[in-house]
Amino acid sequence: MVVKECTFAEIKQLAAEYLEGLSSPFDSFLEDHILTSVFYRIQDGPEDAGYYAIHKQELLTQFYIRKPYLKHAQPLFLEALERHAVKNLFVPTCDELFLSLAIDQDFKINKQAYFFQDSQSAMVASPSEGEVFRLAREDELQAIQRVCGDFLSDYKHWIAAERLFVFYRAADLLGIGIMETSRMFDGHASIGMFTNEAFRKQGNGKALIVHLRRWCKEHGITAICGCWYYNEASKRTLESAGMVTKTRLLNIEVSTASKSKSTEQKDNS
Repeated sequence: MVVKECTFAEIKQLAAEYLEGLSSPFDSFLEDHILTSVFYRIQDGPEDAGYYAIHKQELLTQFYIRKPYLKHAQPLFLEALERHAVKNLFVPTCDELFLSLAIDQDFKINKQAYFFQDSQSAMVASPSEGEVFRLAREDELQAIQRVCGDFLSDYKHWIAAERLFVFYRAADLLGIGIMETSRMFDGHASIGMFTNEAFRKQGNGKALIVHLRRWCKEHGITAICGCWYYNEASKRTLESAGMVTKTRLLNIEVSTASKSKSTEQKDNS
């Protein structure tokens, strides 16, 4: 088999097959890492056998093999690790093949993040008195920056793209919500929020997520999101607002000792 560097456009059909086989979607955090990776196409003569993706020359973010070539998946996986001196793997648990190939090896597994989906449960019918949730305006840029600091790197861009929302009670900016359209999952968008420190622990984070869920539903979009695995406060907020999780993102370390063992397995296969 031949492995060649390629563009994402060149393996678009393979990527579509990969996404169709997942048991659940993942959010923009992993999507960004994947789409900024370098892609490699695996071919058997004129036929596509699969592909994989490497982020910053050391992080394997995708590994997909088509069903007719699955018997070659283990040696191809080990070859990719060796060829690129991979140090870590980003493995979503919704990806059965990638997860299985990683578990085959004696790699250290670290829990990176939770991925959430909309539970489709009922939402609060209307905001409380004096509360307003809407798209942010450019003339609110300074107020947003003052309240939210470095939560986002370019607030002006988010406002111009109509992906940033404000949540007020009277004149008080309680927080902001963000919505990022997925570039890999049709009809999906990642949502997130930041709550003004002066108004935390008052249910405003939950309210922001509920508002974002409603906005997505009204616009025919499926809301997804994620949070760091050890951020229990964010997890509780998302769950209280009707988001549910069955998928994790694992950050798997490829140790030197494990690589040596993997090489022996490949040589004996």
